[in-house]
Amino acid sequence: MIERHVFDVVIVGGGPAGLCAAMYAGRGMLRTVLLERGVPGGELLNTEWIEDYPGFKKVKGWELAELMAEHARQFGAELRQENVETIARRDDGIFEVTTSRGIVFEAPAVILTAGGTPSKLGVPGELEYAGRGVSYCAVCDGAFFKGETIAVVGGGDAAVEEADYLTRYADKVYVIHRRDEFRASKLLQERLLANPKIEVIWNRRVLELVGGPVGLTTIELEDTVTGARSSLAATGCFVFIGFKPNSWLVKEHMRHDEGGYVITDDRMMTSIPGLFAAGDLRVQLTRQVTTAVGDATTAAIAVEKFLTERKARAERKTEVGV
Repeated sequence: MIERHVFDVVIVGGGPAGLCAAMYAGRGMLRTVLLERGVPGGELLNTEWIEDYPGFKKVKGWELAELMAEHARQFGAELRQENVETIARRDDGIFEVTTSRGIVFEAPAVILTAGGTPSKLGVPGELEYAGRGVSYCAVCDGAFFKGETIAVVGGGDAAVEEADYLTRYADKVYVIHRRDEFRASKLLQERLLANPKIEVIWNRRVLELVGGPVGLTTIELEDTVTGARSSLAATGCFVFIGFKPNSWLVKEHMRHDEGGYVITDDRMMTSIPGLFAAGDLRVQLTRQVTTAVGDATTAAIAVEKFLTERKARAERKTEVGV
């Protein structure tokens, strides 16, 4: 027999957006459950220091995650470690959120805050030096590399744009690209190539990231044409080779852009009634902790209004039926 649990709202994803949504939903007296496959915190757990969150001049990523989780629990939200596999909407408007253990969580509203996954290089040292030289967010970590020599890996818009951004901190930025031309827009390319702090290393792929107790020190490279190997001294390696939003969890088609990012209205509701989205998987200009919690605040309050309106419609139908 399938194990089922009924709530007012199910939040899928336990990063900053999910935790903030859980706190607001609980505060709104909604029966709330947050489902996260691991420890709550999301990308906060992969960031050593947070220096751009209001009220905290400097806070450990894991510490901020714990504070957010405790805040959500304080208002009655239930946080459960579950790996969500599918989100499906029934004909009666109730969502069924099914986990890998076969447990089904039912609710008339879902807030999708599952974020996405930065594409990894998949080379030795990448995991070891994550947060100690290896990063996937220039805005988050760029300030830690003032006056240093760093590298950006990638050739698309994100890589080229972030490389240019990082020159406000680093003295030297190398851009490592496996081909001999960028995929980025011409305007971004022109801006990058005109920046005296940037040097492009064409036709190279990263073989290994090497370092020591203090963090990353060297990037081992291979020439994609000749196979020759070389070493690049760098204390930072920013990887921008792709990002996959976790919108695939939803089985019903919903509006999204060409990259798979979810399109919402000003209430954070998707094209599927009752399904809201917040954080990194939503179409927006920038993806920061502050934008994630802003989205989540709007989504949670909108869910309250959505449920109130849904209940009123049901009562009107009952009265007409009588």
